[in-house]
Amino acid sequence: MIFTKFLALLLINAALALFVFTAPIANANAVDAYEFKDEVTKIRFNALTKELRCPKCQNQNLADSNSPIAADLRREVYNLLQQGQADIEIVNYMVARYGEFVLYRPRVSSLTYILWYGPAFLLLVGVIVVVMVIRKKPQVSSKETLSTEQQNTLDNILKDK
Repeated sequence: MIFTKFLALLLINAALALFVFTAPIANANAVDAYEFKDEVTKIRFNALTKELRCPKCQNQNLADSNSPIAADLRREVYNLLQQGQADIEIVNYMVARYGEFVLYRPRVSSLTYILWYGPAFLLLVGVIVVVMVIRKKPQVSSKETLSTEQQNTLDNILKDK
């Protein structure tokens, strides 16, 4: 009687553990499987999907994102590659459709000067400020000597004690 209850409890715990550990696997999205005509096209596809950002996800590229829009864009990149378009044409198509946000490395333009050159400018300003602060620091003389009068006063104070 006790053995059967123990066995039943053990089976229930095993089933629960199996469910807990396999549930995330069951919810995982299917991986896109595309057929490429050659290895170069596959490499280009992987490079493009890693270089383009998912419009829905804040900081994921098309290759890593599981969102439906990312799957659609991967399919679109695949179709454009199969049509024989160049990488720059595919990138321009995506930028025209979704804006500069889809690029991890935005193009240098009048709108992105601050993004590209701002950090270097701030670093230069920081170096200039540090140099100015160091130069304005007062020079400390290496050795100060006492006058004869001060030395005599000090000797008298030390003799009294």
